[in-house]
Amino acid sequence: MITTHIPGTDRDEDRIAGGQGRDGKRRRRVLTSMGGLVVAGLILALGTVMSSNANFSERYVTEQLAQQRITFRAAEALTDEERKSSCVVENAGRMLTTGAQAECFANEFIGLHVKSLANGRTYAEVSDTQMALRARVAAAQANGDPALPDLQKQLADVSRQTDTLFRAESLRGMLLTSYGFGTLGEKAAEAATVAYGAAAIVALLSVAGLVFALVRRPGARVAHGR
Repeated sequence: MITTHIPGTDRDEDRIAGGQGRDGKRRRRVLTSMGGLVVAGLILALGTVMSSNANFSERYVTEQLAQQRITFRAAEALTDEERKSSCVVENAGRMLTTGAQAECFANEFIGLHVKSLANGRTYAEVSDTQMALRARVAAAQANGDPALPDLQKQLADVSRQTDTLFRAESLRGMLLTSYGFGTLGEKAAEAATVAYGAAAIVALLSVAGLVFALVRRPGARVAHGR
């Protein structure tokens, strides 16, 4: 069988195949760059949502705390124990409006006085003592016990401590909740900043890849003479 070979045909086919290969690479680069831009847009949208949540958290905490009209004690009125807390001294005389201030007031101011109020005992512990004294007072009344007046005085003192501790710990818990909510907002703001940075990097890389794919011309095969 005789095979006829046409000069130059193989080189032409190789050139066409090479061109198609380069066009395929260009298309893949374009598609990859476009996909990167889509990813950058999604990251940007996520950052926008986080930033919105952070702004809402900060605004909500400030509004709610301002409505309580809580003001730190003036500097000249602080006790020696209160002066040991740097945040109490720093916020002396200021209105409580931020999560950080709420934590300070709850732990360094209310917490300090709660510890000194009932020798460090909590509301739950003092409440147990109150219930026990009520039972003893009832028994003393039923039996005509001469110790009844003393028991009644003890019950009155413990009842005052219980009421004060309940109010103090309730306020302290609400302030710490505000602090926690505000902290979540701060974390959301930090995450939003990271998302904005990541979106910018991905977008720049994608644009650079797209420009490279569209502007760069496929290289021509160089023919060498003898």
